[in-house]
Amino acid sequence: MKKYTSGLQIGRRGFLTGSAAVLGLSQLPRPAVAAPTKGGTFRVSVNQGGTSDTLNPAEASGSQQIMVGWALRNNLTEIGSDNKLKPELATNWSSDDAQTWVFKLRQGVTFHNGKTLGTEDVIASLNLHRGEDSTSGAKSLLAGVDDITAEGSDGIKITLSAPNADFPFILSDYHFQIMPVGADGELDLSGTGTGGYTLESWKPGVKTVLKRNPNYWKEGAANFDTVELLLISDSGAATTALVTGEIDAVQSAEYKTLGLLGRDKNVAIESISGGFHPTFAMQSSQAPFNDNNVRLALKYGVDREALVKKVLRGHGTVANDHPVAPSMPYFDALLEQRAYDPDKAKFHLKEAGLDSLSVSLSVSDSLFAGAVDSVTLFREHAAPGGIDVQVAREPGDGYWSDVWMKKPFFTSSWGARPVPDMIFATAYSKGGDWNESEFSNDTFQQLMLAARSELDEAKRGQMYGDMQAILKDEGGSVIPFFRNFVYARRADVSHSEDVASNWALDGYKAIERWWKV
Repeated sequence: MKKYTSGLQIGRRGFLTGSAAVLGLSQLPRPAVAAPTKGGTFRVSVNQGGTSDTLNPAEASGSQQIMVGWALRNNLTEIGSDNKLKPELATNWSSDDAQTWVFKLRQGVTFHNGKTLGTEDVIASLNLHRGEDSTSGAKSLLAGVDDITAEGSDGIKITLSAPNADFPFILSDYHFQIMPVGADGELDLSGTGTGGYTLESWKPGVKTVLKRNPNYWKEGAANFDTVELLLISDSGAATTALVTGEIDAVQSAEYKTLGLLGRDKNVAIESISGGFHPTFAMQSSQAPFNDNNVRLALKYGVDREALVKKVLRGHGTVANDHPVAPSMPYFDALLEQRAYDPDKAKFHLKEAGLDSLSVSLSVSDSLFAGAVDSVTLFREHAAPGGIDVQVAREPGDGYWSDVWMKKPFFTSSWGARPVPDMIFATAYSKGGDWNESEFSNDTFQQLMLAARSELDEAKRGQMYGDMQAILKDEGGSVIPFFRNFVYARRADVSHSEDVASNWALDGYKAIERWWKV
């Protein structure tokens, strides 16, 4: 039987190969990258967050919480700048059957409070996301875990209910940050971690200040003395602040200003292709969205090519109403691409017993650059098909707590996951806490469980292809495109030649990975 280890890449081809291709100016030959240097202040703006944000990784969503969490803490595994799975607090892992996994812990690592990392910290941190009482957004990712126990003094053993060859990838998810257990036996959710920075001040929805951890265990990482992370929901305002030198990097650059930014010698622009995608998510259990003909009408009512051209200015690719990007393993390139067709939209409305349809679609500027423009164009595209999409502009502050999964039809945004099972389990699993479209399909659910245990690559690929087809034709989300991460930084901020494509700003780890020159 094959032995699954960290060194074997879990028996599959390299994932996300080529997905960090940099477009535009970044396609030019890169100069040699100098070694990281320590010092300076890094001021970075993000556009997702609000006053209700928390330091509890189980409840985290949006760029503000993810970036702060990863500055303070580490996971057992991580996705590196080269888009490959890397050891982090686990030095290695192995399994004989992909069902029982042993992770060896890195020795000599201390938390900010001086406590030495131990098996009890890892077990408690992972168990935060398990059990009936857990409210974690990643609860579904650990649903197949039967038991987590210590394996000697320097390892943990995780036993699954069924084989899952992707399990080490799952532990790289931003929810699974490792925190210390206190003297009272409770998990410390205050921000104490093993990460490269300590928390100086935390004002959710406004500003976070971080100080470099002088005892950080990673070489050449956490290079800034101080980091200031600011929430600036308006991409235009963030871009202006970058040009004037008030900040050093922006999470999302305005497409309309890319030409102007490209002429500024003090600014560097990067366009990183990957799996980031918006969704126009419908609450599929509620009328009129509980009729699949209505869902199909909306899917045929969007001109994907036009959105990529006009909103993204070419910085993206069309999507097919499922979340598996061309850069991901098991992407089904043979699945017929849905095209804009107002006549088919009318047909499906008629099949639903409707002559026309009027729906309100919530959106906020804070979701991503071009979010409101995307919905506005969707409204124009849908009209010839008899669909009136009313644009409901919502404030950025509180969008994730007051709009997302609360309104019947809303815009959302998802970062890339390294393997399909992670996005399927998080966003489309029956009864899942983050199943935003309330999607429920027994065949899909059965395939998802079977694919995890299937170690034959060809059979597994067929299952994932079938799941993509189900979401395309029956899912409750319109997924129009995969958007490049388009962000900008001051020219005196540098990073390695590789740049991660799972999230913006080098996988949301610019705070740890970048430096000033």
